[in-house]
Amino acid sequence: MANLDFNKIKQAAQGYEKEMTKFLRDLVAIPGESCEEKGVVDRIAQEMKSVGFDKVEIDPQGNVLGYMGTGKTLVGFDAHIDTVGIGNIANWNFDPYEGFESETEIGGRGTSDQLGGIVSSVYGAKIMKDLGLLNDQYTALVVGSVQEEDCDGLCWEYIIKEGKIRPEFVVSTEPTDGGIYRGQRGRMEIRVDVQGVSCHGSAPERGDNAIYKMAEILMNIRDLNENDADDDKEVKGLVKMLDEKYNGEWKEARFLGRGTVTTSQIFFTSPSRCAVADSCSISLDRRMTAGETWESCLEEIRQLPAVKKYGAKVSMYNYDRPSYTGLVYPIECYFPTWVIPEDHSVTKAMEEAYMGLYGTIRSGSPETDEMRKVRPLTDKWTFSTNGVSIMGRNGIPVIGFGPGAEAQAHAPNEKTWKEDLVKCAAVYAALPTIYTDNK
Repeated sequence: MANLDFNKIKQAAQGYEKEMTKFLRDLVAIPGESCEEKGVVDRIAQEMKSVGFDKVEIDPQGNVLGYMGTGKTLVGFDAHIDTVGIGNIANWNFDPYEGFESETEIGGRGTSDQLGGIVSSVYGAKIMKDLGLLNDQYTALVVGSVQEEDCDGLCWEYIIKEGKIRPEFVVSTEPTDGGIYRGQRGRMEIRVDVQGVSCHGSAPERGDNAIYKMAEILMNIRDLNENDADDDKEVKGLVKMLDEKYNGEWKEARFLGRGTVTTSQIFFTSPSRCAVADSCSISLDRRMTAGETWESCLEEIRQLPAVKKYGAKVSMYNYDRPSYTGLVYPIECYFPTWVIPEDHSVTKAMEEAYMGLYGTIRSGSPETDEMRKVRPLTDKWTFSTNGVSIMGRNGIPVIGFGPGAEAQAHAPNEKTWKEDLVKCAAVYAALPTIYTDNK
């Protein structure tokens, strides 16, 4: 184990609880939905400068990057700083932007997903500096990234490809309920289009109804999600990827969970309500497990019996919405599965940092403690993160540890816990030294 004074790190993190609370509440008060993050970015840059970061930059896409130290190994900490909207305000018991603060909690839109992550990262880096942990072995890079809620990983595609920044590994500070997360299922946004021929609704036999064609395709898609993989099934279910017969990565697939597909949207064109529909399209939300790729998922839809029968077109959506700076960086709506091995040096370093500070089990505030303790310390996310680009597309190891709870994400009355902010700041402060000492 690295030669660190863990008690000193814990005390330093606890000593910044008030500053972290104020910083988080300031961020919550600035609405910052995807592509509208400028005010949040400026406030983060201000905090980075005030706590002594060595360099603070805002790149052309609008991501804020703070560097602490000048060592050769670049250790990244990623926090997306955009939020979703507030939804139906009637579902909130308090103002989502004014938020609230109790002795143990902080409420407001973005507290768990995931403004708390940037707060703990900034103060984790400050603790590194305060306690003299910085050396010529590493530089900590804290990134407040934009547009994640719109397009997971787009920000890091830009940072890596255009900014030419490539950390040795990255900590995703998305909420992990007190645990360490080493992977997630991927996802895709797929479109299926089928054509028909319109005619007057009084004589439908003269036309070719695209909606009826799509109805058959929809049943095949349902089969893909719900069927087992027995030999008698014309459409074998996605559960097949948990079987070594079909998937060489079946062990990690079982860890991450099976893939799924669901129809999320349906569209049609028709000359009128008194006519046969001449086209029909659907959107599919496809969640991918280990061993599945965008090519395999598209081909799976193309090979469905009804898709082949009607010559339907299967394609992937693209994303090209401008960032708040006006920059457009087009990308396919493909967000790859990623998983870092349980025996990877980054996984082991994160576990060593956590265990040195807080023991071998998850823990949290009284409200969360019982639920957390029954879960494995090292686990996985249900939702998607910027890891889809960092590791999924670019092969940079990612490990997850962040304040807050997945269940709070996108929910009304969102909140996080002050204890989580403190613990994450402490773990972040210890991690780079442990990793570089173990190399």
